[in-house]
Amino acid sequence: MSAPARSATSPHPRAGPAFWLSAACGWAVIAYGVWGLVHHHLDTRPTNYAKFAVGGALIHDLLFAPVVLLAGVAIAHTVRGPARAPVQAALIVSGCVVLYAFPLIRGYGHAAHNPSSLPHNYTANVVLVLAGVWLVATATIVVRSVATRRSRTRG
Repeated sequence: MSAPARSATSPHPRAGPAFWLSAACGWAVIAYGVWGLVHHHLDTRPTNYAKFAVGGALIHDLLFAPVVLLAGVAIAHTVRGPARAPVQAALIVSGCVVLYAFPLIRGYGHAAHNPSSLPHNYTANVVLVLAGVWLVATATIVVRSVATRRSRTRG
């Protein structure tokens, strides 16, 4: 006897065949990646990778996520109107960019005998990316402010 069907308004819909197929494919890809990590251990150094993965998870969960949440709450209380969402989004994107680029800026993995290992000025590039992020946020704020003023004068 099959289980009764859940209604469309149920907060916990059942997982269908597409979900289970995609989950199986995802686990297969993960298993292949772990196999490659272990099989090519001389090149991949699994212990270093494990330290990196665990350290990254700890840094994210204990430092980055709480800082982002606190900054979001602070921005929500201090920035009002059409500027709030763009400022919050720009801060989140900026934090992700800096966090991702930090090892590159610090030069981790640079090999003196291989000039192509870290060939760019990553500090300058991160500054350019952050300037672009904040330029888009500023443009969004300006467009939203103008639209808000126009709608107030018409209505």
